[in-house]
Amino acid sequence: MANTAHLFRRQSSRDLIQQATVRSLDELELRELRSRLVRAENGSQNVVYGATNQAFISDDDPPMARILDIGPSGTGPPGKDARKLAMQASIVSQQQQESAIAERPERAGKLGQQVDLPARHHWVVYAVGLGNVWRFPYLAQKNGGGAFLVPYFVMLLLQGLPIFYLELAIGQRLRKGAIGVWHEVSAYLGGIGISSAFVSYIVALYYNTIIAWCLIYLLHSFETPLPWAECPKRLFKNFTYDIEPECVVSSPTKYYWYRETLQVSPSVNEPEQINYTVALALITAWSLVYLCMVQGITESSKIVYITAIFPYVVLIIFFFRGITLKGASDGIAHLFTPRWESILEPVVWLEAGTQIFFSLGLAFGGLIAFSSYNPANNNCYRDALVVSVTNCSTSMFAGVVVFSVIGFKATSIYDSCVEERSEMIRQNKSHDLLPVCDLQKELENSASGTGLAFIIFTEAINQFPAAQLWAVLFFLMLFTLGIDSQFGTLEGVSTSLMDMKLFPNVPKEMITGALCMSCCVLSLCFANGAGSYIFQLMDSFAGSYTLLIIAFFECIGVSYIYGLKRFADDIELMTGSRPSLYWMLCWKYISPIAMITILVASFLELASEGSSYPGWNALTGTTDQLEWPHWCIVVAILLILVSILWIPGVAILRLCGINVIEDSEPAWFPSAELRDVHGIVPHEPTDIEISLFCIRADGSEGLCCPIYGPREQPLDEEE
Repeated sequence: MANTAHLFRRQSSRDLIQQATVRSLDELELRELRSRLVRAENGSQNVVYGATNQAFISDDDPPMARILDIGPSGTGPPGKDARKLAMQASIVSQQQQESAIAERPERAGKLGQQVDLPARHHWVVYAVGLGNVWRFPYLAQKNGGGAFLVPYFVMLLLQGLPIFYLELAIGQRLRKGAIGVWHEVSAYLGGIGISSAFVSYIVALYYNTIIAWCLIYLLHSFETPLPWAECPKRLFKNFTYDIEPECVVSSPTKYYWYRETLQVSPSVNEPEQINYTVALALITAWSLVYLCMVQGITESSKIVYITAIFPYVVLIIFFFRGITLKGASDGIAHLFTPRWESILEPVVWLEAGTQIFFSLGLAFGGLIAFSSYNPANNNCYRDALVVSVTNCSTSMFAGVVVFSVIGFKATSIYDSCVEERSEMIRQNKSHDLLPVCDLQKELENSASGTGLAFIIFTEAINQFPAAQLWAVLFFLMLFTLGIDSQFGTLEGVSTSLMDMKLFPNVPKEMITGALCMSCCVLSLCFANGAGSYIFQLMDSFAGSYTLLIIAFFECIGVSYIYGLKRFADDIELMTGSRPSLYWMLCWKYISPIAMITILVASFLELASEGSSYPGWNALTGTTDQLEWPHWCIVVAILLILVSILWIPGVAILRLCGINVIEDSEPAWFPSAELRDVHGIVPHEPTDIEISLFCIRADGSEGLCCPIYGPREQPLDEEE
């Protein structure tokens, strides 16, 4: 009896030890699951789920599904035994990934290093750019100040936020670049990625001209006095010196911008002489861009912090200086006072939408490529909100800084006009000769065009003590922002070339060099008197309509082909929470309708009223609105078509049996692990989802026709 009790106690102890061991094993496995889903921040060499490679497998593939003991669709959490097998399978998969990265290091190499930042640091990279500091104030001034803010915020809510969220989520889920993502959504949609690459190439082509201008101003910022601080003197034929008349009728800052820097011609039809200064600056700028792309300008998170925080420091300094200038309040009030008649113009809405796309980097393909390297459980919803709000706030802050200086300049001109008018009245001049002084008119016409930042900020710099120091800081800030933006834009192009395997045996450094060289040669078309007008032509057409068209097809591809319910399931799998009805409504209905409406209205207005550009008038020292000649309209149409025709072209060629994009296996994605960690259970569509999004009882989706009536029950439930 005693022996029996002793054996029982030994057996019970053994059972307790086994149970404790199983529990410890389960806890270790769960911790292992969690740790492998989060990228290590200390530079460890653990596998990165976002590294895209054909050798990666998905755990939704049939072999992996059998190992995990789940269905082909990967629904339902695995049991304890299946989870242990899943751990073993994932270790094997990790080894396959590591060997795949060794075979194809180009995607996991430079690009992977450049974006290998913790998810919570992503907003630092995307929060500020040239689109915020340069383009937003320029468009706000062009479209009537406050009148631009209404469509800007509407487009942010209806297009900017939803599409930014969409691109982050689809890239993080499918783990590929833009071409690979849309080709995987459908073999007929691969043209969306190619179109994004072409748009990125065209935008990078003329965008680098801004960096060249910044280099010119940065170089001359070391001069004493600053070359734009006062009007130069001119030698006349009688060997006498006098102040340059063109500078007198305009201003020192305008004269230096239009005449000294751009050497601008009267119209786009008169390119006149070659601008060797801009040509040399372009060659230098492209050389720097190439070096940054090869070395990796964002390889260190410390460099990212410096390049992202430095512009805010400079803007804050200019803000406090700007608000202390006389008339700053009038300029800021002009920014926030809408001119309601401008809201009815479709072009204002088009430019508001394209500004959102530029500042957030939408439809360029870069966001999709970068997000494919995010950890599998990165909270892309949080990133979308933080980045978008920070980006919009930065634009508004930069706008306040610029418009405070606009108010100062307009007030100075207005005060001078009032003094001149008073003096003429004292001299009993005829009332017909008296100048008309209108502060509101001066606010609207104080500066315009792409050079607004160069003109307005140089005006403020002239008022600073130690002006050379502030000039160096400001143009160094613009140069830093431009390099960051240019780097990301071109990286999307080079990555697309690598993904398409057009040059399979050529190193990425050589492809990048050839890309920069071709851009450098083509960009020399801006190095002449009409170069600034060609810049405006490409900015107005190639960088606006095409982005909206690409984003339209992205929404269509996700909502109607990939499947809205499937996309929402993927987001819930990655973030642990399901997107709300607002996002789903925007993706399927609101955003596509808004984009197609703006596009149609803009094309109709362009066809009926034409388009114009500001041409420099040397006699009056102002810009006049000139109509684009017919050859410029043809060039604009070609720029749009060369980017957009890839979308229907790839689909037509696919129908004909011609594969432009090579088919590849889905990238590896830890769906089973994510489902286990988040405790995800299959989502049953609600009545409102069934009605709004045409989701059927079997999980399939219809098109746009809402379904009303009693809810259908699945066959197995009825049985």
